[in-house]
Amino acid sequence: MSGQSLLVPGELSPVRSVPGNIRRPEYVGKPAPAPYTGPEVQDSDTIERMRVAGRIAARAMEEAAKHIAPGVTTDELDRVAHEFMLDHGAYPSTLGYRGFPKSLCSSVNEVICHGIPDSTVLNDGDIVNLDVTAYLNGVHGDNNATYFCGDVDEESRLLVERTRESLNRAIKAVKPGRQINVIGRVIESYAKRFNYGVVRDFTGHGISTSFHSGLIVPHYDSPHATTVMRPGMTFTIEPMLTLGTHEYDMWEDGWTVVTKDRKRTAQFEHTLVVTETGADILTLP
Repeated sequence: MSGQSLLVPGELSPVRSVPGNIRRPEYVGKPAPAPYTGPEVQDSDTIERMRVAGRIAARAMEEAAKHIAPGVTTDELDRVAHEFMLDHGAYPSTLGYRGFPKSLCSSVNEVICHGIPDSTVLNDGDIVNLDVTAYLNGVHGDNNATYFCGDVDEESRLLVERTRESLNRAIKAVKPGRQINVIGRVIESYAKRFNYGVVRDFTGHGISTSFHSGLIVPHYDSPHATTVMRPGMTFTIEPMLTLGTHEYDMWEDGWTVVTKDRKRTAQFEHTLVVTETGADILTLP
């Protein structure tokens, strides 16, 4: 792998504004969201609204990814996604969630998740994870993907491709009547082929009118993940695989999570609904 220097925090730009006519999630301006008390199984109207929000999130992520190139800042990627969501009437779900200051998460190289866009300049050979969630018509759609910046080394390229494949395999494992832990079992068994670490402390989650419903979707084979999947359940799967340990450190900002050994990591995510026969992806562009 290329011997690039480790990331350090950059400078934050001012918080981006959102027009008053765009509906905000209830947690904006509060220290934490209200606990979710609704059902895990959603009705058809909620699911179709989530599909619309998910499509906007996926397109916003694609639009931001088009700007990934050496010399571009992660803050510029945030600006692109922010403006795309506003132009489509959606609110960027991360903006103001538990005080998060930006409209997407940008996690570069050794950052596992929740990187804050700032003045950090992307370099040739970086891998960049973008995590974008859109809130529209009272529901959220959440997705992420890892992208190449310029000419990426083979070890990093394989990590990214295999992380994407682990998500694809996990989605195929979703079936009504199965326990949630089948998802993590599939991801972990695949990752072990390549001696990759599987991040344990950051998981997939239930999502609908709430950004995080309380349902946990581990990406390893957890004996505690015994919830049985039922048609209409909506949640994310978002495996985070590493070239080394699954253990992590947290930056002083309280958000940015980096691998303890500072080796690279990749992530992919979709929002899904369980169907009568499997899973339907709600975050397709």
